[in-house]
Amino acid sequence: MAKKSKTPAPVLQGQTVSEAFATILRHNFQYLQIWEDTARSGESIEGVHQIRVSFRRMRSAMSSFRSAVPRSVSDAWMKELGWLASQLGMARDLDVFIDEGIGGTRGMLPLPGEEKLLELAKQHRTRSYVTVAAMLDSDRYALFKQGFAVWLDEKGWEHSELTEKQRKRLASPVTAFSRKLLDRLERRVLGAGSHVDKNNPDEMHRLRIECKKLRYGAEFFVPILKGLDDFIGRMKGLQDLLGVLNDVAVMQHLLDVLLKDVNDPEILQYAGGLVGWRCRQGQELLDSFEDRWEDFVHAKHPWWSKHS
Repeated sequence: MAKKSKTPAPVLQGQTVSEAFATILRHNFQYLQIWEDTARSGESIEGVHQIRVSFRRMRSAMSSFRSAVPRSVSDAWMKELGWLASQLGMARDLDVFIDEGIGGTRGMLPLPGEEKLLELAKQHRTRSYVTVAAMLDSDRYALFKQGFAVWLDEKGWEHSELTEKQRKRLASPVTAFSRKLLDRLERRVLGAGSHVDKNNPDEMHRLRIECKKLRYGAEFFVPILKGLDDFIGRMKGLQDLLGVLNDVAVMQHLLDVLLKDVNDPEILQYAGGLVGWRCRQGQELLDSFEDRWEDFVHAKHPWWSKHS
């Protein structure tokens, strides 16, 4: 099985924006291919997870670098990456549900139906991994990899129709670009979270998405901005909370699918108890939202330093 790595893309201080963009995309493109066999076999839940994260990071890079590589140039790849990631969605949701949803409450609920619900989820998981394997073995995925590799090697964005301003930005130093980008991404997080209604799922979901964009953006530039590791660490508490809340929401939708044709009262009773348990966990985490938010707001911003 492949080994999980948290090594960031090897972006260098002296690189241009275009070179850094290529470095980030190539790093994640190569990383996702390392996990293909694990994802195909279902040997470990990390396979699907790591490929999905790689897809998301590449999409995030294209979004973050849009002022230099416009939507008209990257949109076809963005859409293809989105479709590929969608083929992994059900498998990932079921992996999390089995490993954390049921696994995290194993033996704690005084209700019947635990083993039956687990077996039902495993059956759906097996079917979802057929979809994963079909995508990985498809002509569409093979064509994506072939075309994307060429686009990277040739820096295809440099040969597209760009404005003079965009060409100058591509040729500019990535360090200055990274500071402006992180500043913009953080402002979006502050805009989403400063007056958020923590009991409004839609507002909290928007905050989670903006936090994820900032997290990915920060990870891109860890090698060239000192202190970003510490900043990312200060984000962890807030992101963990938002992640659990999202898992609870996903679990409720997932159970609608799993239980669609189920009439067994024990399974239905246990599922109801499980939703109640996880919702209570989410509510307890919400009680700590203000503290986690303040910890993030007061974190040191290393991209503000001219000496990074």
